[in-house]
Amino acid sequence: MKRLILYGSERYVIAILRPIAEAARKRGDAVAWYLGGPGAELLGANDELLPDMAAVRQWGSDAVLTCNDLVPYFASGAKVQVFHGFDAGKPRHIHVRGLFDLYCTTGPADTAAFEALAARLGHFTVAQTGWPKLDPFFRALASQDAAAPVRPRILYHSTFSPSWSAAELLYDTVAALSRTGRWDWTVTLHPKMNPATVAKYRALAGPHLAFADNDNILELFPGADVMVSDTSSALHEFLLTLRPVVTCRNLRPGPYLIDIQQPAELAAAIERALSAPPELLAAIRAHAAALHPDRDGQSAARVLAALDSLLAGAGARRAKPLNLLRKWRIRRRLAHWERTREGRTKAAPARGSR
Repeated sequence: MKRLILYGSERYVIAILRPIAEAARKRGDAVAWYLGGPGAELLGANDELLPDMAAVRQWGSDAVLTCNDLVPYFASGAKVQVFHGFDAGKPRHIHVRGLFDLYCTTGPADTAAFEALAARLGHFTVAQTGWPKLDPFFRALASQDAAAPVRPRILYHSTFSPSWSAAELLYDTVAALSRTGRWDWTVTLHPKMNPATVAKYRALAGPHLAFADNDNILELFPGADVMVSDTSSALHEFLLTLRPVVTCRNLRPGPYLIDIQQPAELAAAIERALSAPPELLAAIRAHAAALHPDRDGQSAARVLAALDSLLAGAGARRAKPLNLLRKWRIRRRLAHWERTREGRTKAAPARGSR
């Protein structure tokens, strides 16, 4: 039996890491959560939540698994990153911070990049496991009812950074198209999106547009025929359904996307996506195969197998760098969060905490 800590700092990490928790418990491992941010309210009554850094140290973990770029280094055991999303072309996705012993990649593209870094730096190993968040999604996708909806549904999602987001640029166009009744819309925005932008889109809710607050965007995929987005990593998740995506000013457009530059092009681009051109679908299939070839819903099990191999001695040939400044920043950030959470807990205890 191994003792594992799952760490995250945003609500969306629960959906990414929960399949690992379930797979670990199924094989007899002990699992505890440590959150450096919101999300405790999403844990169940049987989930163990470590309240602070002292509890983390006392728990005696064999490994800490996270989808964050940073990890509580003071916890005992190996440090494993499973990532919080696909490489969408934003800076610093393929980036090593000297904190992890094992990187669990999703597909050939990421694997090759991280293996090249591992060969050069020597202080971590790489295993292509797939992304645990997708395990329940792929299992559900295999049994999904393929009945066509009465009216096509467009899923609109935008990332939060002003440099990459098209939310403000497309707002008037989405508003106008949603009023025509031509298609049904579901709108969901990144959790860190500017609240003023969120309020504008939320106010569009009506007969043909629903605003969704789901923490797990995968829950919205089954009912959508096309996604409209920008440079969000979520669009690559949607492409794994083998359905089209229309993007606006994507940083790295490929043949698997219909990319536009101006809002006036959006309606025609959606019509093209709904027509499912064979060349577009072929490009989507090729991209999905390179991004995440495993569609068996067993990525969490492969993460645990890679961890077993690491703990059995298949580790890196060099020690990780000291990273003193980065570690100090992590400790300061977590201490600040714990002080903030303590004040909130006195007013309203978080569900699932112990």
